[in-house]
Amino acid sequence: MKTDPRRPRRYRLGALSGLLAAGAGLALAELAAAAVRPEASPVTAVGGAVVDRTPVALKEWAVRQFGTDDKLVLTLGIVAVLAAIAMAAGLLAVRHLPAGIALAAAFGVVGAAAALSRPEATWKDALPSLVGGAAAAGVLYLLVTALRRPAPGPTAGGLDRRGFGRLVVATVALSTAAGYAGRRLGAYGSAGATASRADFVLPPPAVPAPPVPAGAQLRIPGISRFVTPNKDFYRVDTALVVPRVDADTWQLRIHGDGVARPLTLGLRELLARPLVEHDITLTCVSNEVGGPYAGNARWLGVRLADLLREAGVRPPSQGGPADQLVARSVDGMTLGTPVEAVMDGRDALLAVGMNGEPLPFQHGFPVRMVVPGLYGYVSACKWLRELRLTTFSAYDAYWVRRSWAARAPVKTQSRIDTPRSSAELAAGRVAVAGVAWAQHRGIARVEVRVDAGPWHEARLGEADGDDTWRQWVWPWEASPGRHTLKVRATDRTGAVQTGERAGSVPDGATGWHSVSVSVSGR
Repeated sequence: MKTDPRRPRRYRLGALSGLLAAGAGLALAELAAAAVRPEASPVTAVGGAVVDRTPVALKEWAVRQFGTDDKLVLTLGIVAVLAAIAMAAGLLAVRHLPAGIALAAAFGVVGAAAALSRPEATWKDALPSLVGGAAAAGVLYLLVTALRRPAPGPTAGGLDRRGFGRLVVATVALSTAAGYAGRRLGAYGSAGATASRADFVLPPPAVPAPPVPAGAQLRIPGISRFVTPNKDFYRVDTALVVPRVDADTWQLRIHGDGVARPLTLGLRELLARPLVEHDITLTCVSNEVGGPYAGNARWLGVRLADLLREAGVRPPSQGGPADQLVARSVDGMTLGTPVEAVMDGRDALLAVGMNGEPLPFQHGFPVRMVVPGLYGYVSACKWLRELRLTTFSAYDAYWVRRSWAARAPVKTQSRIDTPRSSAELAAGRVAVAGVAWAQHRGIARVEVRVDAGPWHEARLGEADGDDTWRQWVWPWEASPGRHTLKVRATDRTGAVQTGERAGSVPDGATGWHSVSVSVSGR
């Protein structure tokens, strides 16, 4: 039996046809998403659904491995899987055209299902994926049909390369134009939000924060800056597309159990209340011992407790029926905060400013929550749109449904910033320095140990209240050899940081941070 010499070429061109069809489908889907909302894009919708269904252990591994690039890695992974399936659809279509077209169209069905599963989804969110699936199926049909068409003239029976080539060029041109138009329309759709932030001028605080003490920032090379610049502040959330909210149309609704006077506020009404400045260190519960997911900023906002009292809310200690405040983001994320913590006197804020400027979009513009002393997943809702009073027994917020604790006070932690692990040092005096935090309790003491030796008390930087981290330094007379440095902190209640190692699930990592260094002779 003779093998058709044209078959390998048809298969290669079939795989190419699948990729081109998928590209066209994605481009048209992005164009359709620009008319609906960015979150309805197939890649974004599927990515969000994957995040929702990923086991906690795998999520934590991704955060450790990729840091704030975890969303980019997920997106690239989805595109790679899509490309592989697209090539498979093209190969299948060469052998059995209806089956290949059905596989291409299935992209749209999967994307639509993912979009409809997202929080805040409406039926319109399914449209971009369905448009993309239909486009992919149609383009694949045209390309594979062209592959099957015999060439005219003397080469009849061979591939019609010219006809197929013209169709490929047309497909690439269509995809490029649709993708460009989708990006432009998407940018135009967010132009109002961008302009509203550019025009937003922070009002002066009614209660300004005192200046950061001069001694809070130690002059030690390699130590974290006491105030974290906005561009360097960590970001950990599930949003594959950063919401861009128009401040002119933003509203906040406050309602629920024990709310005597429900409130609906625009930004102008919110800013009519007294604004407070406060320095607060935020920490992510995913932060491993010694990890980077902590940052300190000066926040400007309205005291949340004052707003709740205005709505008639009483904390549980005063007979209020609600013990949980559920914050909801514009993208549907929910975070549950203890009402008692919000109303116990700490400066829990609805923040509009960060380090003297309006909130960056990636940090929650126009309004977010900031509650000192609690991990971010139970307190720091970005892109805020709703506050609902309820109980912990009646409702589990997003992360609680995924094995995290419902209540999560920040644990006392300390970190060695310098020297870095595996550093090679010269014998003699070495500055061992870093930061420690115990928000809403404050840091009283930091100690350092070399190998299995005694603990040595470090010198602390000046305190800027109990809600921020504190810098520290200890002068070490380093001797030649391999050494392990460890650090521990004591908060102002007298509690010493535990050395028992535990992972971040369900309520924050514990243990002493350590670094190993090599010291050479003089």
